[in-house]
Amino acid sequence: MDRTRQSNVLFVVLDTVRKDRLGPYGYERETTPALSAFASEATVFESAVAPAPWTLPVHASLFTGRYPSQHGADQGSPYLEDATTLASILSAGGYDTACYSSNAWITPYTGLTDGFDAQDSFFEVLPGDVLSGPLAGAWQAVNDNAYLRDLASSIVHIGAKAHAKLASGDGADSKTPSVIDRTKSFVEDSESEQGWFAFVNLMDAHLPYYPPEEYREEFAPGVDPDEVCQNSKEFNSGARDVDDEEWAAIRDLYDAEIAHMDAELGRLFDWLRETGQWEETTVVVCADHGELHGEHDLYGHEFALYDELINVPLMVKHPALEADRREDLVELLDCYHTLLDVLDVDPDAVAETGDGDAVAFDPTRSLLSSEYRAFDGVAQPGPGQRAVLEADDDTDYAFVEYAQPVIELHHLEEKASEAGIDLPDDHRAYSRLRAARSTDAKYVRADRIPDEGYRLDDDPDEGTPIGPAEDDRVAAAERALARFEDGVGGAWETPAETDADGADALAEADEETRDRLRELGYLE
Repeated sequence: MDRTRQSNVLFVVLDTVRKDRLGPYGYERETTPALSAFASEATVFESAVAPAPWTLPVHASLFTGRYPSQHGADQGSPYLEDATTLASILSAGGYDTACYSSNAWITPYTGLTDGFDAQDSFFEVLPGDVLSGPLAGAWQAVNDNAYLRDLASSIVHIGAKAHAKLASGDGADSKTPSVIDRTKSFVEDSESEQGWFAFVNLMDAHLPYYPPEEYREEFAPGVDPDEVCQNSKEFNSGARDVDDEEWAAIRDLYDAEIAHMDAELGRLFDWLRETGQWEETTVVVCADHGELHGEHDLYGHEFALYDELINVPLMVKHPALEADRREDLVELLDCYHTLLDVLDVDPDAVAETGDGDAVAFDPTRSLLSSEYRAFDGVAQPGPGQRAVLEADDDTDYAFVEYAQPVIELHHLEEKASEAGIDLPDDHRAYSRLRAARSTDAKYVRADRIPDEGYRLDDDPDEGTPIGPAEDDRVAAAERALARFEDGVGGAWETPAETDADGADALAEADEETRDRLRELGYLE
């Protein structure tokens, strides 16, 4: 294979995009002509698995090569701390680096933009002083208390609440054109002799769905976005029903959002071709997670690890990879090692970046390597590698983690309370979940609801759960999960308790700060 060195990397995350709604994965509607053309030049991966079903931990894994329980960035403590990021390594290695996004989680506040020379979240919700000074200190103090539901979640849920305000009604607008324009400007202005690394997150397909009129008319004619359910917590709490006709309208709006995103991404691809940079640029396109539209009686991407959420699209264009399809298992966190391989940067050589310990490059986790997933050659295997190595067969597994979803749980309880609904203690929203997934089986362990096993080869829609005693492949997946759990600190079997002892964590914040939070809607 041609291992011609690539000077540049464009890494695109299609936020909240299901693979079965994309042309490269067989979707019949013409939502993605640009991605379909791109796929003809790329390797299309059928079994790429995300390490979590939501943005923050997935991006932290992409940027560090660690599983969520290792890097610790989650809703209980939404910061990526003491970890050298991919961008930090590449910047220290001489590459120009930039991050452009309209996702509220990908900000300096969470640490996900650490190491990028240039970054813009395009998420101008609060004035700059809100995330600095005493308010930022108070915010972090609150969140550093374990799972503060009453106060912390009402502040931390800024992303969902503000996005809903900005993206709805007459004020709705997509930030994607601005993200693409800034990316082009960054590439145009790059002067590094090494090359550039551009990371882009496109948020169009995230709730709520208010696609531009041009795309709404084509893919969702006659659908009024204000007349359909745009709040997943209303449905998941039982406060609102959605019938088949409304689900169809919701899916049409979703398709329209994807079509707009595809057109903008195609505009960037065309520009790279026109400016002669396409051939020397490795392009990675994936989703961080998918979305549920009524499947499994759920809406959104909370409270579950079904394949609609974690089996994500992944397409990679690089000279060492054939323009083909691959069925073998891939973990999304392997992108970290793949991009180090693409740009030939050794984290150990640039380790003194001041940002903490970097994960060393591992060829068994690079998609470019002939050693990919050959873990028996690893001197110090990590928890996922050990869990695979110690199997009694040659089955490969990916691992997924979902800690208690503080923010979504807070929203869910609000909607339930407004509707006079009491959520039972064994509601799935209160559960922590972990899964081991092979190409043909999955096992999900939960701490408040029954565990679930599936034979994905016979039941790809995960409609009929089966236990380890009923199926050897499911039993093997459960054993793999148990080995992974041992490697990351033990199984989540005892229900987690929400600690409200720190509910006065903002007591030392001055009254002006508290008034500002009330004005913004984050305190009662």
